[in-house]
Amino acid sequence: MPQDLRSGPPAAVPPDAGRPQAHDARVTVDASGLSDRGLKRPNNEDHFLVAQIDRSWRTLQTNVPDGAFPQTITDSVTAQMVADGMGGKAGGEIASRTAIAAFVDIVQRTPNLILRLDKQVADDILQRMAKRFERVKDALEDVVRRDPTLSGMGTTLTLACNFRDDLLVAHVGDSRAYLYRGGSLQRLTRDQTMGQFLREAGLLSEAELARHPMRHVLTGVLGTQGSPIEVELRFVHLEDDDQILLCSDGLTEMVDDAAIAAALGSTRTAAEACQRLVNLALGHGGHDNVTVVVSRYRIAPP
Repeated sequence: MPQDLRSGPPAAVPPDAGRPQAHDARVTVDASGLSDRGLKRPNNEDHFLVAQIDRSWRTLQTNVPDGAFPQTITDSVTAQMVADGMGGKAGGEIASRTAIAAFVDIVQRTPNLILRLDKQVADDILQRMAKRFERVKDALEDVVRRDPTLSGMGTTLTLACNFRDDLLVAHVGDSRAYLYRGGSLQRLTRDQTMGQFLREAGLLSEAELARHPMRHVLTGVLGTQGSPIEVELRFVHLEDDDQILLCSDGLTEMVDDAAIAAALGSTRTAAEACQRLVNLALGHGGHDNVTVVVSRYRIAPP
């Protein structure tokens, strides 16, 4: 079952709580992303990324007899990110682009957090990931210091990365991650919005939340407002034929969960699923930028 963690004051975590376990399963990933300006917006403030991070071992010389250990070992992590920017003029577009570029730079300089998901204790991952999100926020503040007209810009950031058959999802904001498994769609992220806060406080019903004017007001955002950020983590042990969807709210505001599940279940490739989902959002009005990243996992037993 997926497990949740949030950043903030340190909490007591049992020694194995949320710890991804090491597995020797062979995992192949079909991943693709697609972003569209939509039908109403003058520019696209969304950005996404699909990447593969490799770690390899190749024996160059040894006198140990053949067969004692593999001569070549290659591990890889597939990482996906979606960022939905906001801000006047070009602020949102710059914020989302800067957030993804900054996170990539951080991962390139300190890859062990991603490449050793199966070795880390859950609360240690949470603290390290929170620091990396803070560095992304610092990068956004640097941009505003150089150009004060961009003050107030911000962005969501949702990412997913797998090491073998363990998946980590981290996010700030309201860009969502979903798990599609066995015909069912499960949301892996919690919208960091005022509407969701009121819903969790019991002040709104689900039906009222869908119509509430505060439903899109973000309580969590990477930006320049100086407010603290709360990074939320989710661990998932992947199963064969699982699909992970990352998306901006340009999809979920236009397309309900049942239609999203039907699209994921009726397409054969990640690219085809992305195109189907974007077309659904545009067909329902396309009021916002829409961005989707789909990853399909095939897992062979060791």
